[in-house]
Amino acid sequence: MEHIILAVGKLSESYWREACAEYVKRMGRYGGLRIEEIAEARLPKNPSPADIGRAVAKEGEDMLSRLPRRAFVCGLFIEGRQRSSTGLAQLLDELPQRGFSQAVFLIGGSNGMSEAVRSACHETLSFSPMTFPHQLMRVMLCEQLYRARSILAGTEYHK
Repeated sequence: MEHIILAVGKLSESYWREACAEYVKRMGRYGGLRIEEIAEARLPKNPSPADIGRAVAKEGEDMLSRLPRRAFVCGLFIEGRQRSSTGLAQLLDELPQRGFSQAVFLIGGSNGMSEAVRSACHETLSFSPMTFPHQLMRVMLCEQLYRARSILAGTEYHK
């Protein structure tokens, strides 16, 4: 199974990029992990709610246009379903039986994701009711995908 992360924005610090690159490398044995970045919509200095709404809609359109046709789509939302690491592993294990060969995980920008994106998701996932920086969230998602695949493979990583 191919794993894809679609994320709004770029990783600005080298240590975030290096952490993600390490998990991308490790995921090579489990079908691969690809990270695609969506350009963050530009906002004026003091954006109005309408400006923010247009930016979120634009990012959402860009995100939706990059979704593979028959992929399982999971958006990360603070109100999403919380799963344990083993629960995420079980979900990934079930996807091929449900007809999916790709799993796409969506990380929105600092203003969230549009309702159109939420509607395109087969599932919404929350790592916590806490808010995390988007760059850290990307690293955390990479690690959890690697952990889930390690659980399914029965390796020593998950203890």
